[in-house]
Amino acid sequence: MEIKSIRLGGLLLPSNVLMAPLAGYTCYPFRMLAYELGAGLCFTEMVSANGLKYEDRATRRLLFTTREEPIRAVQLLGGHPAVMGQMAGSELLKDFAVIDLNMGCPVPNVFKSGEGSALMLDQKRASAIIQNCKKSGKIVTVKCRTGVREDEMFAAEFARMCEASGADMITIHGRSRSMMYDGTPYYREIAQAKAAVGIPVIANGGIFSIEDAKKMMERTGADGVMLARYGLEHPFIFQELTGKPCQKTAFQILTEQLDLTKQYYDETYTLIYIKKLAAYMMKKRRGTKHYKERLYKSGSIQELQEMLRLIFLEHPKETEQ
Repeated sequence: MEIKSIRLGGLLLPSNVLMAPLAGYTCYPFRMLAYELGAGLCFTEMVSANGLKYEDRATRRLLFTTREEPIRAVQLLGGHPAVMGQMAGSELLKDFAVIDLNMGCPVPNVFKSGEGSALMLDQKRASAIIQNCKKSGKIVTVKCRTGVREDEMFAAEFARMCEASGADMITIHGRSRSMMYDGTPYYREIAQAKAAVGIPVIANGGIFSIEDAKKMMERTGADGVMLARYGLEHPFIFQELTGKPCQKTAFQILTEQLDLTKQYYDETYTLIYIKKLAAYMMKKRRGTKHYKERLYKSGSIQELQEMLRLIFLEHPKETEQ
């Protein structure tokens, strides 16, 4: 696939390979890793606008960043235009240049609350949210799906509304809300949306290899791709797609992630995050399944470091890159 930069307002994304916001994973350390390996843009975990409004401590922790992060982008979830606009322009998000509006989350509780993918069924409210957030002066992007049900797809129509409302870019997950995270993406729907608007369109969903990324670009004509779970399982995919040099091993990456996480987060969070990331990166490593239980039982940073060494350095393994 063609690797190119993408212009978003006053920002120039260095590549068109993006990392999706993933709850529990795309914290500051992982975003820094993805940028290091060639990602053009990475988002925080999904942040609730209501959580920010009511000063929820756990929600605010999701916003942690430093000046070292190349481009700071937050994903905001909410269904009330006034609250979304208020939070977009608040002091809490002053460090973020990009606000991505979650209009694609398919989780039942989110959908029932009128947020996430439910906004695709209420384009008037979705438009008001985009317009209110644009008043912050920030770059505003939208992440959505091809539709709510497989028998009713309207990605092109929704994309036109987003562009008319002021969105700077739209990312389309190639599945309907009813499909959740399974099934073959609807490439045609993304292609139709791309043809319908002038703003960049990013294709997402079902990308688990270089071949999948190339297929997505060829079949949709999108401006770029957004990786999700496979970016956790095989972070090297960013480097492989973009050609950015990287000589690090999986062990080195996890060790650096551990060091960076414990520098800014407490031990409990560090243990949880690194265990989850390591479990993803173990998936295709032969003979390591029986280590998983021991990994999760690690009760200290030192024990975790020892398990990472055993699994990723000392154990015979298949080629990592």
